[in-house]
Amino acid sequence: MASMNRYHQWLCNSRMWARAVEHDLLPWALDGISLGAETLEIGPGYGATTSVLARRDGVRLSVLEVDETSAQRLRARYGDRVDVLHGDGCAMPLPDGHFDAVVCFTMLHHVPSPQQQDQLFAEAFRVLRPGGLFAGCDGRAGLGFRLIHLRDTYVPLPPETLPPRLTTAGFRTPQITLRKDYFRFRTTRP
Repeated sequence: MASMNRYHQWLCNSRMWARAVEHDLLPWALDGISLGAETLEIGPGYGATTSVLARRDGVRLSVLEVDETSAQRLRARYGDRVDVLHGDGCAMPLPDGHFDAVVCFTMLHHVPSPQQQDQLFAEAFRVLRPGGLFAGCDGRAGLGFRLIHLRDTYVPLPPETLPPRLTTAGFRTPQITLRKDYFRFRTTRP
């Protein structure tokens, strides 16, 4: 993963991170929401979030990973339990209106520019069915978060800018919840 330094790669591929994702981050990010039958995860990276999502009952999970090597690793790990696609979240090789839910976790800050983040939001809107959910979480900018990302692609997304950006992409009533080091979001396609 060229957009991540070696320490960050190690951290995101560690058992410590996988446990934090399973027991804290995803339960908080997805609290009170249902994903629906067809769910797309954008940017699964090493698959810590995918591992948790793949165990949810009634969810057919597809993941879209920009890094080809990571996509190959995920295919080898999940076989046909998860549909692993190689592609860019800013130009998804997916049909319009196919998914009930689109999710992304701790990856938006790796999208190289605010304009490309906005393209990703527009693409998430495009591939969702009417009434579909777009949800996820990301880290909040701060010294510790910055230090983990030295020599990474690092474009933190200020959570207060997210509601108007999601509305511009077509979503309605975006909700943002803040925590010390993270924020979560959820919104729907009308």
